[in-house]
Order: sequence, then structure tokens, then C-alpha cells
Amino acid sequence: MGPGEACLAIDCGSSSTVAVVAWPGGGWTQLRFDGGLVLPAGVWVAPDGSLLTGDAAWRQASEDPSRFVASPLLLTGETTVVAGVEVAVLDLVAAVLRRVGDEAARVVGARVGDVRLVVPAGWGPRRRMWLRQAAHRAGLGQPSLVEAPVAVAGQLVAGGARVLVGQFLLVCDFGGGFEATVLRRGPHGFEVLSTLHDPAAGGTRVDELLLERLRKADPTLPDVSEPGGYGVLAGVRAGREELSSRSVVTVVLPDPLPALVVTSQVLESVAGPVLRRAGGLAGEALAAAEVEPAQVVGVFCTGGGAVMPGAVRVVVEGTGLVPTGVEQPGLAAVVGAASASGPATSTAPAGPTGGHPGGGAAGMPVVDLGLPSVWRVVAGAVPALASLGLLTHFVATAELFNGTRMSRSPYTYLLANWGELAMAAVVVLVACLSFGGVLASALAVSGPAARLPGVRVGTGLVAAAVMGVSVAGLYGVGAALFFGMPLDPFLRWSLWPVVPVAVVAVVGSLVAARSGRAPAAGWHGWLAFPVSSVLAASVGMVLLQSSLTAARWPDLVLFLDAAGRVGGLLLGVGMALAVVSGWLPRLLVAAPLAVFCAAVISAPATGVLAVMYVVAVTVWWLRRLWHLIRSPIRVEHHAW
Repeated sequence: MGPGEACLAIDCGSSSTVAVVAWPGGGWTQLRFDGGLVLPAGVWVAPDGSLLTGDAAWRQASEDPSRFVASPLLLTGETTVVAGVEVAVLDLVAAVLRRVGDEAARVVGARVGDVRLVVPAGWGPRRRMWLRQAAHRAGLGQPSLVEAPVAVAGQLVAGGARVLVGQFLLVCDFGGGFEATVLRRGPHGFEVLSTLHDPAAGGTRVDELLLERLRKADPTLPDVSEPGGYGVLAGVRAGREELSSRSVVTVVLPDPLPALVVTSQVLESVAGPVLRRAGGLAGEALAAAEVEPAQVVGVFCTGGGAVMPGAVRVVVEGTGLVPTGVEQPGLAAVVGAASASGPATSTAPAGPTGGHPGGGAAGMPVVDLGLPSVWRVVAGAVPALASLGLLTHFVATAELFNGTRMSRSPYTYLLANWGELAMAAVVVLVACLSFGGVLASALAVSGPAARLPGVRVGTGLVAAAVMGVSVAGLYGVGAALFFGMPLDPFLRWSLWPVVPVAVVAVVGSLVAARSGRAPAAGWHGWLAFPVSSVLAASVGMVLLQSSLTAARWPDLVLFLDAAGRVGGLLLGVGMALAVVSGWLPRLLVAAPLAVFCAAVISAPATGVLAVMYVVAVTVWWLRRLWHLIRSPIRVEHHAW
């Protein structure tokens, strides 16, 4: 099996790292380090500048703690001083990732090309870019980033959990720290509504407090700053993990220290304040997302600390919800990342974390709105094709009198269906706006807010509106040049009809970018104009114009009149499909509109009917805007 066929997923935490290699057949293998399944996060810096990781680092740290960095990911500067020497934090994290990459290469037989890194939902773009740089320095190329709660949710659904589109989940990650995240399942995957993080509400703080309790009982135990201290901390951590399944454990300490007996009651009394803080954060995350507990269909506790005594209880106390058990909670995120197809599509608001070293976010795709479905692409392409058809028919059926396209007299005039030109213009604007989400993903938006989908959609929507108005203007200019006529009437019928729609779309872009609101159906769904309306109205206008301009031979008069009436009916139906939703309201509105349009068909009425359709499209966009304003606000806390 070649490296290109396997996938390496890494969950690099503040206290430890786990990794799996996923195979094409669907299975996966957890990587082992020094005989265990977890690689400690600490790095020991040797006097010659070499970096030790894993058990070797902890053994050296027990002898010389001044050269040991226990949690490189928690450092807040670009460099740190180790034994009087300045060391790049990026190199420390890269050393851990390099160890994982080497072990994966040993298992697979070659370097793995597809690498995915699990990141907290609360990380901002600078921190994500920084981790990418560390991975690149470790020889892992350019890995994909998968948000931990999104990976967990995807893994749970793949395992049979029933979560419908629009429903909410709460994921509580008990790792070295604690992170509570509220997610909603959208049509294109899970998206983060709120996330809160506290590095002092997880297993690392529990280990520190447990060591303090033991040192009070036995003052001879060394502190971590003293020789042997990290060896004691390693034993305490192992004992704490073992207490998840036993009531009493013996903590083996480095020689010549005696072994200690620790009970689950001692652990619960020490961990109680830490875990209660975690439970409070879980409740605060629900409040930040403006999601009532009754709306949550599932609560899941993940991370290595999720098996601590009392972890599930504090989540129940903080939220009123009973968590669902997760098989192998410490691996849920990394296995979910291995099953993911690429970077996560979420709207991760950053939690209350501090700064982090590393470069800026320039060029980093911090938000991926996802590609629209095939149906959405078709729904956007149909208006574009319909617009071209209307423009072509407008040009083909227009009649130039007292002149030609090459020469004309002062009395030359054009007999044309100006309403058809107006409809071609507004339909091409509809087509451009339908692809506003695609433009949002393609456009480079800089700054901290660039990772918010609302900002990206707002920018894409403005770009789409400008594009649509520009194309509509080109329709008028092109037609005027084709006939050799003055620009005024062509621009009047191609530009003015699109102005109301463009204005409402721009207002919608401002609401999307500044309010923090997001539509329940997802952005691509929110932008999708009903293709049935475009088809009905376009075909109706073509039939109406054809009935008015075709040669009226006696045997065709009845047929042409019927075609015109059908065209009027279709125009009315197209308007109703845009103005209201639901089959019954559409039926009630379409019937009188269709009858009215069919009754008034005539050459002068084509312009009126086209304006009525423009009004219908504007009403549709006003309804979109109203739905967005009524959508829930996603509270977003920025780390950068």
C-alpha cells in the first residue's frame, strides 16, 4: 500500500498526542509510541540543541527539569527560554509532529501524503496557520485542518447517531483543557454556533492539584521544578487515568520514593472544582449559541478526561442534559478526522483563548463554505441560460424600420419587446446572485473576521450584485450597438429593472456580514432562487412575444392567440412562484395572476408584465432578507 492511499490523522493536544492511520478499506490503526498509545506533549531540549520527545523526554525531565517544556502548545510567544537558551516554540511542536510522522511512515512503509490535523473549534486563523507551519517544518507537507467537535459529530453520525438537518449537538471535550461546543447540522455538514474553552478546566489542572494534595500528605515529594518532580507527575497522571475504572490505585513513583495509594474519593474531591468549571462552560456555550437545552438532540463527552469520575455528572448539572456514551472518547476526534474528506466547513467562533505565536493568516483558507450541490449548480445555471435565451429572442424578434443596422435615416425607429430585455437583465442578475456563495468561497477576504461565513457571504453577494448589474448593462450596450441605435432606451430597460433587486441584495449582504445571523437552510440554499419561477416566466415571455411577432396566416391565428394566452398564464405562474412559498399559497396566488396576465396580453402590455416580474423577484429577495433577519444570532468570540 502506497503512502498516497493512506491517511494520517493527528490530534495534537496540550498534554498529549494521539494519531491514527486510516486505510482505503475503511479500517484504521492507532499509532504506538514507546509501547503506549499516547505520545506525551512534553519536549526536552538537550545541551547540543537536539530535541527529545515521548518517554525519553520525561525521563530526562525528571533529572533536569530546567530543560523541559511540558506543554509547547500553551506557550504564548514565538520563542521560549530553556536553560538560558532561546528556543523557537515552533520547533518544539514540530518535534512532536515529526515523531508522529516518522511512526506513521514506519507503519505505512513510506511518508503519508494525506495528513489531517485536529484543531480546537476556538482557534483563530493565526493559530491555525501557526500549526500548519509547525507541520510543514516537521515534514508533513500542507495538512488539512479539521475542527475537533466537527470531526466528533461526523464520526458519531457515521456510527449511527441520528441527527437531522437543523438539529443541535453539544460536544464537551475533556482534554488537557476543556472545550464546550454547540453545533448545528446543516445541509452541507456540521457548523459551530458557539465554543468556549478554558485550559485550566481539564486533566492537566487536575493532575497539578492532585500532586499538590499528595505533597501536602508527604512533603518529601519533589515539585516539578525539582529533580524527580516530572517523574512524580507522570506517575500521578497515570494513576488518575487508572482511577477512571478502579476505586483504588497504587501510584508508582521513581526510586527511591515509595509508592502511594490514591482513591477515587480523593480524586473527586480534588477534581470537583475543575470539573464544575467545565460543566458551567457547557451551559454557557448553549446560552452563547441561543440554543435551549430542549433543542439539543445529543450531548457527547469526548477526550481522554471524559472518563474521569464526575465528568458526566457536571455536564448534567451545567446543562440539564444527560450525555450519550461515546466509545473510546479519547479517539473520537482523531478517528472522525481520518474519515473527513478535507478541512472542516464551519463557522467556528473562537473561544476565550489568548494570543499565540506564529505568522498571520494571509492566504489561509480559514473559511470554507463548501461547494453547492449539483442541484444548486443547475438551479444557478438555468437562469443564466434563460437570460441568454431571452436576450437572443429580443434581438431576433425586434424590427428596425426606415433604416438598417449599417445606416439609418432620421426617422428610423425600433419596434421591440422591451419587456423581454428587462426580463433578460433581471434573470441574469438572479443567476449571479445564486452563485454568491461560490464567489464567497473564491474571494480572498483578509482580517480576523474573514473566517466568519457571514462576512464572506456578504462580500460574495456584493460581488455577485456588481457582476449582475454589469452584465445587464452590457446587454443594453450590446443590443444598442447591434441595431445602431441610441443607448438611452436600451439602458433604461436593462439597468433600471435590476436596481431594486440589487439594492435588496446589498442590504442582505450587510445583514449577513454584520449581524452574525445565518439562515437555517445554509447560505447556498438561502441564495437559491426558485428555478421553476425562472423557467415559467421565461418561457411565458418567449411565447407571448412569438405570438405577437409571428406571421399571422389565417390557419395560424388561433394557434398564435392560444400561445400568447399560455405565455401570459406562465408569466403569472412565474410571478406567484417567486412571491410566495408552499403549494397551496402558490396555487391561490397563481390563479388570479395567471388569469390577469393572460387577459391583458398585447404589445404594450409586455413591458408592464416584465415590470410585474421584476417586482416579484424583488419581493422574493425581500422575503430572503426577512428570513435572515429572523434567523438566530451566532455569538462569536474572536481570539484574534
